[in-house]
Amino acid sequence: MKFSTTATYVASDDLAIAVNAAVTLQRPLLVKGEPGTGKTELARQVATALGLPMIEWHVKSTTKAAQGLYEYDAVSRLRDSQLGDARVHDVANYIRKGKLWQAFDAPGRVVLLIDEIDKADIEFPNDLLQELDRMEFHVYETGETIKARQRPVIIITSNNEKELPDAFLRRCFFHYIRFPDPETLAAIVRLHFPGIKETLLATALSQFFELRDTPGLKKKPSTSEVLDWLRLLLAEDLAPEDLRKNPKSALPRLHGALLKNEQDVQLFERLAFMARGQR
Repeated sequence: MKFSTTATYVASDDLAIAVNAAVTLQRPLLVKGEPGTGKTELARQVATALGLPMIEWHVKSTTKAAQGLYEYDAVSRLRDSQLGDARVHDVANYIRKGKLWQAFDAPGRVVLLIDEIDKADIEFPNDLLQELDRMEFHVYETGETIKARQRPVIIITSNNEKELPDAFLRRCFFHYIRFPDPETLAAIVRLHFPGIKETLLATALSQFFELRDTPGLKKKPSTSEVLDWLRLLLAEDLAPEDLRKNPKSALPRLHGALLKNEQDVQLFERLAFMARGQR
């Protein structure tokens, strides 16, 4: 089964091609793009479209690659030995399976999401090279080798916060999710808000892209933020004429859903001040 646009997710042609190519090549799909462009949701949609279970591994700054394989709880074993618990004689009782082990050990094929890999230490991707390449790893405490029953569909996301090693990139199929053009963004909005009036949609998106394209903006609003903004507009039952900018302010209505720091708010306040001074 091929992945394409679903009932709840608009996938561009090049994104669908990238997903299907990675599945065919049996290589991890590395997806980069601005935060809020649907990278994490893509993995969930791929799992749904292919009819596969999904395992999610959300990476943090403190996450180590070994945690994705397994963790040995030596502290619990020591405590149990002091209490005379018979479980201490089998070290396997103190091995906790990581997300990669769960994906390898699954009875059928699964989708494994490694989310925001660039949050971790720079050595994190390098430490997974062999496991992702050979689809196996060794458990030193028990002496066993864990091999994948079936090669999982692996989707790795990155917000491009740091460069990933070349050796890691070589093992991936890469795709960058560009910010949607107005037509694609309109299609995404219609998917989430089927009953939205076209006049409101056109006015809101025109104002949104004008804001997003403003020079000097520190954080450009993302797809998820424009959906939040439109949800508020619909909840307030605002008409297109209600969105016209206040001449005393360059800020859009309910701008807190779009602008997330004081520098950007101040930028629009300065633009409004300059516009008034030119009249």
